[in-house]
Amino acid sequence: MRARRLRASLRGWGGVGAMAVVCALALAFVLLLPVARSHGDGGGAHGGRGVAQGSQARAAQTCSEPEKQTLPPSREDGPTITTIKERPGGKRKLIVGVDQNSYRWGYRDPNGGGDAELEGFDIDLVRRIAEDILGDRNAVQFKAIPTDQRIPAIQDGRVDMVVRTMTINCDRIRDVAFSAPYFRSGQQLLAPKSSPVTGYDGTLAGKRICTAAGSTAYSTLEADRASGRLVPSADFSTTVPSQLDCLVRLQLGEVDAVVTDTALAASQAAQDPTVELKGEAFTTEYYGVAMKKDADDLVRRVNRILVDFREDRTGGWQASYDRWLSATLGDDAARSKPPAPAYLRGS
Repeated sequence: MRARRLRASLRGWGGVGAMAVVCALALAFVLLLPVARSHGDGGGAHGGRGVAQGSQARAAQTCSEPEKQTLPPSREDGPTITTIKERPGGKRKLIVGVDQNSYRWGYRDPNGGGDAELEGFDIDLVRRIAEDILGDRNAVQFKAIPTDQRIPAIQDGRVDMVVRTMTINCDRIRDVAFSAPYFRSGQQLLAPKSSPVTGYDGTLAGKRICTAAGSTAYSTLEADRASGRLVPSADFSTTVPSQLDCLVRLQLGEVDAVVTDTALAASQAAQDPTVELKGEAFTTEYYGVAMKKDADDLVRRVNRILVDFREDRTGGWQASYDRWLSATLGDDAARSKPPAPAYLRGS
């Protein structure tokens, strides 16, 4: 019965759309890593609290520019990094929560065979961090983390950090510590090319919108509904574990539009030529590496790595952008590269 409903839903999308659904379903269901939901696996790192961590807590209470609420760079090892380096039993690896379904960010190439490695912009950054801290870019244990599990995975110690197109915002810096921004994006609308929806405007009246649970997109819709910016009859009750699931819902006709980060929306449009970005981005946001609140030494070290990553013209930020993102976001990387970082004073 489910298969008949699926085939019936696909007829209106044509052969290309059907192929896109197959690709999306393959990525979502066939190539999945085990989702990291277990507790107490001994993987996370713990560090001591200090004056700088207190500065972060005070900044969170008076948050206005969350992307600037991070610690200055340092190459010094502290308790968190020492714990990572001294893991017993040959487990000397950086444990990182990532996505595996975000095309060109963190994904497995469906043409790469059953043992295809994770790759993408976020994965390049993870390997750069591992190389700096452990001397080996492959010294990483990747854990697939759903959007709404990013913060719990950090707090529970299941991962050392999350590198997963995670927007820095005021709510989140109360729960986790962030690095300086490594990417600039914003919220944007994705819908079928044939849709009457033109953007984040009145054409969303009566339309069904999909977002990922726990995402900035969902909290933005909530805030805009309360403020009156979002048309009252728009329905954003559909939430899913990952953004790729929203694309599948859109292809099946179960929703009319998707709200997600511009960078992710562009990647989804590249996967399915029957959909497109509608209108302009209606927010400005920054991605950061998320870590535990008391992991001050790790935050400082990642910020030092990000300085080098930005400045490296042969194998750094620009090279990674050119390889993974220029095809979907365009050759003008300046729109996506965040400004020079700002750090907490006196920390």
